[in-house]
Amino acid sequence: MPRPARFRPALSRRARLGAATVATLVAGTAVFGIGQATAEHSVPRTDKEIPNLTQVQDKIKAYYGDTVTADGEHYASPRSNYAHQVRGIEAKARTYLSKALAQHGRTGMQTKPAIVLDIDDTTLLTYNYELQVGFHYTEESQDKYLAHTDMDPVFGMDRLVNWAHDKGAEVFFLTGRKEAQRAWSTRNLKNVGYGVPLDRRHVYLKDKEHPPAYLPCGATCTTIEYKSGTRKYIESLGYNIVANFGDQYSDLRGGAGDRTFKMPNPMYYLP
Repeated sequence: MPRPARFRPALSRRARLGAATVATLVAGTAVFGIGQATAEHSVPRTDKEIPNLTQVQDKIKAYYGDTVTADGEHYASPRSNYAHQVRGIEAKARTYLSKALAQHGRTGMQTKPAIVLDIDDTTLLTYNYELQVGFHYTEESQDKYLAHTDMDPVFGMDRLVNWAHDKGAEVFFLTGRKEAQRAWSTRNLKNVGYGVPLDRRHVYLKDKEHPPAYLPCGATCTTIEYKSGTRKYIESLGYNIVANFGDQYSDLRGGAGDRTFKMPNPMYYLP
């Protein structure tokens, strides 16, 4: 979400509903985490090469442990395979950060340690919204949802972020959400337990109308250019990004960060 280059099935703008378990290196940094939606660029020769959309949706619901409330709202289960996978990634991140933050303190480095996190499906879970709109994202439906609804935190990420902050890491949120969604986004993060600074110095949203001077690509930035350029700007302020978290590889590519952690997301792909 807000995903400017968002592809969808049936000739839409986002490729969704395809999952691959992968472990790779991104921009020379180690990546912890598996699972991403991937874009299929080849033209199928027959229908047999195309996954059945309904069956894929059913698998996604099963993976998230789809739970439906009496009023028809869908939520992911904390006992789901998704939640289990997320907690495994978080455990690796906590182990790494314990050492990285302690080492930062011992060496007396001039820079301050920091972590950078995407918002959608990295710190806030979009599953309820995706089910509500039938995996059919539009800017209008997203605005309507965010204006009045708080998304749940990705299982355990609020605790991990607050813990890292208590251990001395400055916390920055870096999202492709548009600037007009700032108030809704910070309200949501605060309401679900992210007890860290949420001012403009710590929460970066995409502002196409008034792009910052530190992004040479201005309003035409790709996701990788926007996110890596912003991370480089954060480091220019005197921070060392010891960890970068995202659910898309475009959140992680481009450098500026010691270690990257890939969060699982089989629902959509953002180049």
